[in-house]
Amino acid sequence: MSNDKNQIKITLAGNPMTLQGNIPDIGTEAPNFQVVDNDLNPVQLKDFHGNILLLSSVPSLDTPVCDVETRRFNREAANLGDNVKILTISMDLPFAQKRWCGSAGIDKVKTLSDHKDADFGLNYGVLIKELRLLARTVFILDQQRIIRYIQVVPEVTNEPDYDEALQALKNI
Repeated sequence: MSNDKNQIKITLAGNPMTLQGNIPDIGTEAPNFQVVDNDLNPVQLKDFHGNILLLSSVPSLDTPVCDVETRRFNREAANLGDNVKILTISMDLPFAQKRWCGSAGIDKVKTLSDHKDADFGLNYGVLIKELRLLARTVFILDQQRIIRYIQVVPEVTNEPDYDEALQALKNI
């Protein structure tokens, strides 16, 4: 799969990277995916039926920008209501995610691993071919799994626009 139809360009430290898969369009039903949680249990999008979702994909929780981003979304989650769930998805092994969450005090964001099949990365068009890591993106889905917002951060080492993403979330 390629991302030609989207013409999305990203860089890592200024170096062009290739995204695999196709980024779905705003207003369409979000593709299902299967990842694993920190205890190796399979998790699918359908497991969050009826919730508003912010899906944050990051390259690795063990890097400074991903650390800052996930901590920020964890703080923001406290003000979003019970029907809003924030999922951070990376290619990190579940054991590393669990360790990182414990040391960072992450208790509101659910971290999920796409390491096994890159199912999320390919279904959402955010798998970086050269690194087999996920691009830094934010997807917001309403209760019916319709994509309402997409932010692909052009330079992977930059943080997302939190204010824009959180405003889009609050507008649902």
